[in-house]
Amino acid sequence: MNRNVLLLSCSMALGMSTAPVIVLLGGIVGVALAPYPSLSTLPVAMLVVGVALFTVPAALIMRVTGRRLGFMAASLVAALACIAGIYAIHSQSFALFCSVAFFVGGNMAFVQQYRFAAAESVEPVRVSRAVSIVLLGGVVAAFLGPELAKNTREMLPIGLYSGSFASLAFLNLVNCFVLYFLRDPQVMETVDKGDERPLRVVVRQPVYLTAVMAALVAYGVMSFVMTATPVSMHVMDDFSIEATAWVIQSHVMAMFIPSLFTGFLISRYGLTRVMLSGIVLMTVCVALALVDRRFLNYWAGLVLLGAGWNFLFIGGTILLTRCYSPAERFKAQAVNDFAVFGFQALASLSAGTVIFMAGWEVLNGLNLPLLLIIFGVIWKLREQIDK
Repeated sequence: MNRNVLLLSCSMALGMSTAPVIVLLGGIVGVALAPYPSLSTLPVAMLVVGVALFTVPAALIMRVTGRRLGFMAASLVAALACIAGIYAIHSQSFALFCSVAFFVGGNMAFVQQYRFAAAESVEPVRVSRAVSIVLLGGVVAAFLGPELAKNTREMLPIGLYSGSFASLAFLNLVNCFVLYFLRDPQVMETVDKGDERPLRVVVRQPVYLTAVMAALVAYGVMSFVMTATPVSMHVMDDFSIEATAWVIQSHVMAMFIPSLFTGFLISRYGLTRVMLSGIVLMTVCVALALVDRRFLNYWAGLVLLGAGWNFLFIGGTILLTRCYSPAERFKAQAVNDFAVFGFQALASLSAGTVIFMAGWEVLNGLNLPLLLIIFGVIWKLREQIDK
């Protein structure tokens, strides 16, 4: 296996572990700290806002410093943010807690670039496999982050869940050490040859726009539902923190376990079929939410949501890599990630208000128009996508 791909998969396991913990605890701690219940999911939203606002700076920084140094610096910032999270809980500061989530999100913007670094480290025919292997690290993250958060929540005597953030700081420091051994992909060490097209030309390609839309819908719908789940389950429906954590863990596992075979499915059946399958799975998630609010419906719906995200997001990522030359990669990737995570931020920001004002069923139903639109777009351009 390619050395970089293996290291990036390990780093994905460590670096991504913080995100499911913020999703799990953000709303729960937010309920205790926020001045109004409708603001309880703001920390989770700030995580996504951080991802969105750091996407362009992340690409620009790594264009100058290279992938390795950029990734390492971001991990250090995340470790410091988690240490600040300990103080935020101790001092009962909602504003500081939201700031912690924001800077953790900033690191996630760099973590999201792991997939592009993997794609740059292998031959074009192996891109789908490399991206899938890196995202497999998220399977470990699904267990590692929430399990550490649960088992260390009372480790420090200065506030419930303060120990959780201490363990997250340690994980990010370990990740920085792992990333030290990463080698910048060769493409970054050479001068790209050929003409570099203006950004407007790159982004106006129908296939490029479709790739962005696919990832945007995948992340937007997933985040909208996932952000509201802990509040709906634990706060509104009185499920235990253990039951809620299991649903979130199962969801995150379902996001990444399909990566074991997503690359194979794309090679065998084509991007169109895999991406459309992802949309269907996410639609079934919505249907389950509209039927009932039992534990099984929460669990099955979030598992299907995660698997659907995997098919649609990986498909969009691979499609995106076909739309730009090496010289155009940083700006093309930055625009994509800014659009995707900007929309995800809007979804997360609105989740708290919608769940408290309209309820779980309405929140899920609002996703249907987006899923129908992207289904139609992919179907219309299926011949270009599968070239």
